[in-house]
Amino acid sequence: MSMFRIRRIFDDSLDRDKKAIVQVQAILFQQFNALNPKEIEKLPRMLKNPLKYRFRTVLFVADDYNSNVKGFALVNNEPVMKFGFLDFLSVHPKISSRGIGGALYERVREETRHLDYIGLFYECLPDDPNLCKDPAILKQNSSRLKFYEHYGAYPVINTKYETPFTPGDDCPPFLVFDPLGRDCSLSRDYAREIVQAVLERKYGKSCPPGYVKMVLESFQDDPVSIRKPRYVKKESDFSVNIVPSLEKRIALVINDRHEIHHIRERGYVEAPARIPNILEGLKKLGIFDIVPVKNFPEKFIREVHENNFVNYLKKMCDLIEPGKSVYPYVFPIRNAARPPIELPIRAGYYCIDTFTPLNKNAYIAAKRSVDCALTAAYKILEGYNMAYALVRPPGHHAERKVFGGFCYFNSAAIAANYLSKHSKVAIIDLDYHHGNGTQDIFYTRKDILTVSIHGHPKFAYPYFSGFKDEKGEGEGVGYNINYPLKEKIDGSQYRLVLEDAIQKIKKFRPDFLVITLGYDTSKGDPTGTWTLRPADFEMNGRMLGQLGLPALVVQEGGYKIPKLADNAASFFKGLWSGIADSMRYI
Repeated sequence: MSMFRIRRIFDDSLDRDKKAIVQVQAILFQQFNALNPKEIEKLPRMLKNPLKYRFRTVLFVADDYNSNVKGFALVNNEPVMKFGFLDFLSVHPKISSRGIGGALYERVREETRHLDYIGLFYECLPDDPNLCKDPAILKQNSSRLKFYEHYGAYPVINTKYETPFTPGDDCPPFLVFDPLGRDCSLSRDYAREIVQAVLERKYGKSCPPGYVKMVLESFQDDPVSIRKPRYVKKESDFSVNIVPSLEKRIALVINDRHEIHHIRERGYVEAPARIPNILEGLKKLGIFDIVPVKNFPEKFIREVHENNFVNYLKKMCDLIEPGKSVYPYVFPIRNAARPPIELPIRAGYYCIDTFTPLNKNAYIAAKRSVDCALTAAYKILEGYNMAYALVRPPGHHAERKVFGGFCYFNSAAIAANYLSKHSKVAIIDLDYHHGNGTQDIFYTRKDILTVSIHGHPKFAYPYFSGFKDEKGEGEGVGYNINYPLKEKIDGSQYRLVLEDAIQKIKKFRPDFLVITLGYDTSKGDPTGTWTLRPADFEMNGRMLGQLGLPALVVQEGGYKIPKLADNAASFFKGLWSGIADSMRYI
């Protein structure tokens, strides 16, 4: 396993990213002591406000899983002129490189290619004795230029770019051009535009207009002349440790104890076969990192669910004989002072239906689902942009103090509550059935927006919630949004509603998105009436990905077993590509 990872820092709104930016600034202060401190201090503002600084600043960090930054690359992108300018590529001074610099540079090149730019430009101190007098520095410069030659990047020549601002200054930099492995030339006029943008925007007032004019006029060759290889004469065996950037991967957390919850009664569709079928679809994509489940304290459940309910569920499941099930069958009016004395009869006091049984393993499996969702949320905080908690039993029908709809604990709500301690969260429920549990849990809160697209409760479970006029209470008014839809819906009709829901999410401006994902909107699902196909799942995923938010997906329903693989693969292909699309504009 690699000793470091690479991830993109978008801004300092999250604690993990604020900590990384502070460490990057410390490295800049240490290694570039000639740099104006004000330039270093403005880094968070550059990430947040690209229009003000006339470049779109992108920061990649290489850090370990304790968020200790080992190196970074800072790139200024110009999306209109379509070029990138690598401002800094640096490794922490107290550690050996261990391939960190190469991995970061590879990541920058990958991003620049993805943006379809002409190439990458940067400054590199010269290896020419006439320009650099110090032999030790000259040796370092030669080593650095040799490193870049392995990538086909060479200095621009026959210009006055390396003329120092102040006559007599030592080691003025070369301008280096990396065409990203493509055989392309650089026209004189285009090169002049790029150089003018770099000099005026990067150096500002310290670069006099006369100097800019002199440098631009020195570009006479058309196309621009590039120095021939000096160090790498033939095909090289030079290799770099390729470290995937975390925003390009999806953390996959699987409930490894889901099979113990196997209800064999006829008609019980929430079957163990769902998980391997979904996994079969995900294998095709090659974008998932399977991560082990962490054990979390029960307190995270009790922050969301009422203590008496949790205590009952735990105790009752422990008392049931292996292989036996207890189904709710008596539903007393819920008088908190007088619940039924007999625990089996009390099941109806804590349940909303007659088909969700309790058994020996229900609590264990449900607790493990919660652990999976919290692990996935933790991975989001750790740096992944996407995480998927592939769990059963599901959870979105579990309210603060009741279970039902095959759900015992509301894993997605517990994970959302966990994330909300760091910043604002939006939850969008894409299951065919209304997430009454999620609505109930967050109904009075304004820091978590809950949005649900579902079959109308006049014909769809749970029948008693999910109406359009349920908009929240107290501080939560306006932060619960329901889209109850008609019985027959196809993919195009669904997307019109999804687009409206996405606009509501954008208006809320969350920092995290939690998707409670049901595949029961699929054509032929035994519990639904809609006709979404794999292509629809892909488009839905792409639309959500284009929000550009760290996305935690928690599995809910979906019971047409033969269709699960294709639907899952399609949704995550769309989500992954949508987030990649969003990075073109961030």
